Amino acid sequence: MESLHYLLMKSNALFSRMILSEVSKIGLTSGQPKILDFLLQYQEADQKTIAAHCEIEQATVGSILLRMENAGLVVRRQKDGNRRSLYVSLTEKGVQAATQLMDIFQNIEEQATSGLTADEAEALKEILSKMCDTMRSHIVRKKVSL
Repeated sequence: MESLHYLLMKSNALFSRMILSEVSKIGLTSGQPKILDFLLQYQEADQKTIAAHCEIEQATVGSILLRMENAGLVVRRQKDGNRRSLYVSLTEKGVQAATQLMDIFQNIEEQATSGLTADEAEALKEILSKMCDTMRSHIVRKKVSL
C-alpha cells in the first residue's frame, strides 16, 4: 500500500480535478468554490476570516473576490463604519451558484465514496477531521514558538 501522504495528495488531486471539471460548467474558477461554500454557510465575513477558513493566502483571496465581485457573485461593503475591513456576502446570483455547487459537491462525494459503506464514509470524515485539527494545532504551536 502507498504511504499516507501520497494517498492524501493523490485523493485530493483526483477529487479537485472532478470538482473543477464540474464547476467550470457553471462558470466558476479555481478558488471560488471554497469561498462560495464558506459564504453560503456563514453569510458574511471579512477577507481575513475567509482566507483563514479556506486555507488560502489573504492576497489570493483578494484577487478571487475581485473576480467574483465582477461576476456578480459577491458584494463587498463596510460594516459599522469600519473603513479598514470590507465584509463580503453573496448576491442572489452567488446564492444560486453556491446552491448548484452544493449539488456538485454531493454528487462527487457520492461518486468518490461509492466503494465505501455508509459507516466507512462517516469514519473517513471523522478521521480526516481529526487529522486537520491535529495539523492545525501543530501549525499554531510552530507560529507561537517562532
